[in-house]
Amino acid sequence: MAVIIKKMLVSQPQPIASKSPYFDIAEKYGVEIDFRPFIKVEPLSAKEFRQQKVSILDYNAIIFTARTAVDHFFKLSEELRITIPETMKYFCMTETIAVYLQKYIVYRKRKIFFGQSGKLDDLVKLVGKHSKEKYLIPVSDVHKDDLMVSLNGKRINYKTAIMYRTVSNNFTDNEKFDYDMLLFFSPSGISSLLKNFPEFKQQDIRIGCFGPTTAKAAVDAGLRLDIEAPTPEAPSMTAALEQYLKKEMSQGAKNGSL
Repeated sequence: MAVIIKKMLVSQPQPIASKSPYFDIAEKYGVEIDFRPFIKVEPLSAKEFRQQKVSILDYNAIIFTARTAVDHFFKLSEELRITIPETMKYFCMTETIAVYLQKYIVYRKRKIFFGQSGKLDDLVKLVGKHSKEKYLIPVSDVHKDDLMVSLNGKRINYKTAIMYRTVSNNFTDNEKFDYDMLLFFSPSGISSLLKNFPEFKQQDIRIGCFGPTTAKAAVDAGLRLDIEAPTPEAPSMTAALEQYLKKEMSQGAKNGSL
């Protein structure tokens, strides 16, 4: 008989907007949903950053792939007492990231570029048109190398600088962990689960993963994967979740009628 999903944990921050597919799913299927990230981002101290022997002002262009990188770049610059010159150029993965720069700089006075599609190829083409610049890329200690591989292919002069780190967001002793389903969005989330609960046994707990690397991390950890996204039928985690719950509800109704 199928296990009824009553309570699930989504390992992401709670949506700020009052409307979210997760809230709709909770109401529609009578499921309690908790939002609790398994990982969190911490800044590197100025002392830790200096150990990389990177001088920010040696570069005349910055590449941002996330708003988190924007925050840590400017906060670290402030801690280092560095004044970023108005001549600095900014290349952003998306328009959203570019607009976010307004939090730290006067947008209209700066040279800011962003890819139209929000995809890596667009950003790399954009950088390629400005191949004479010297680029700095703020990154986390855990990051993908896709961008660097593409930049190497175009012989772009760049340097990556670790400015923040991804760490496990530890559970306290008084936090309940009584979920029927867990949803993960990064391999780091899987690692954090096993760090927080080294004796974790999945049994009837359903696990869903977004992205192939997250799914691989779950399987490599010996976990059973019950929901995987994206797929052609379910491009988002919420779409995959709704498909799963709908199927479970249908199966439960069928079993109940026998």
